Amino acid sequence: MSYGTHHNKDVSGYWKANVRIIIGCLIVWAICSLGFAILLRPALMGITFMGTDLGLWFGQQGAILTFVALIFFYAWRMNRLDKEYGVEED
Repeated sequence: MSYGTHHNKDVSGYWKANVRIIIGCLIVWAICSLGFAILLRPALMGITFMGTDLGLWFGQQGAILTFVALIFFYAWRMNRLDKEYGVEED
């Protein structure tokens, strides 16, 4: 096995792992922003959370907070992935 072939295999694995993380983040984001805030809002109307109903809270604050949390999670997870594949920054 030449270095070039091994290197391409690592790049492919790195990219596949990156795409898995992105898809996972998008699924969580879609569940919170579309699922809880829009599709399930009528079902969540009776549940009080932080002084308002849960469906409205997800539409106004929960989806945004989830999005910010996903940004930090993605950065943390990518730093770990970079270390696993030896492409971390100094």
